[in-house]
Amino acid sequence: MPFFSVIIPLYNKEGQIKTTLQHVLSQNFVDFEIIIVNDDSTDKSLEIVQSFSDDRITIFSQENQGASSARNFAIKMAKGKYMALLDADDVWYPNHLEEHYKSISMFPEGDLFCNAYALKLSKSHIENASYTIKKRNEPHIIKDYFKASTIHPIGWTSALSIKKSTFNDIGGFNESIISGQDLDLLIRFGLEKTVVFNPAITCYYDKTVQNSLSKENHQESKYMLFNSFKDEEKNNSSLHLYLTLNRYSLAIQCKRAKNKTTLKKLLPEIDTSLLNWKQRLLLHTPSSLVILLKKIHLFLISKGVYISSYK
Repeated sequence: MPFFSVIIPLYNKEGQIKTTLQHVLSQNFVDFEIIIVNDDSTDKSLEIVQSFSDDRITIFSQENQGASSARNFAIKMAKGKYMALLDADDVWYPNHLEEHYKSISMFPEGDLFCNAYALKLSKSHIENASYTIKKRNEPHIIKDYFKASTIHPIGWTSALSIKKSTFNDIGGFNESIISGQDLDLLIRFGLEKTVVFNPAITCYYDKTVQNSLSKENHQESKYMLFNSFKDEEKNNSSLHLYLTLNRYSLAIQCKRAKNKTTLKKLLPEIDTSLLNWKQRLLLHTPSSLVILLKKIHLFLISKGVYISSYK
């Protein structure tokens, strides 16, 4: 029985999956299996993973049902006690599983284990994620997941390992959610389970890879997801702050996508008293100017300058 099961949902990532797999196979900690679920890819993704000969890799294929379904199925088939999640276009450093093992050894009672991560904002610029916690050098339990996640979230999908029994207990990924399934899962963990954070940076999120955040149905799905926790946030000020910041982020996405329908419903629900002056200013900025400011933002990133409305 392997210690970790590495869970990779795969859909049309022929440009990234080879690099992703190579970095998994280069881990310092080697007691793991890799379970890949091909979600009916239409490019050469499946062919690329089949070219790897490592006997730790198991490949399944299913009709296209989305990443949540692929992850749930992979975890069902997994033999390990701990699930290490990885998207097919993200990259682990060699110490990733090693640091997760360290956290688990120190806190075996933990349920969700989060490593620190970085953000690849351009081809030449990688920025370390920032968290609202006191800096520490060793793994530790996060007492308030939501308060700790008001700049960047403590938990990010490809930086997580999860105790399989807890994953099953909490109900897994919600396959009915179009976009934001990871947020939904992490909110449930933050509300109910023990979260451990390791400050060692072990991976990066490639934000240069195109995603579906600009699609109106994905934005509407996020809106409905946030509202599904309205009862919980009434009695949890940290969750209310966390969801307010996520609603703000979604509003900016809607402005950039010119999605007036979701934006109109979203704006009255944002508690602007919890936003800083930069966020309030952007929230009331016309969409055309928000789009222009984003272009300027990307230009500055290409020059090595990173400015965030969350700081």
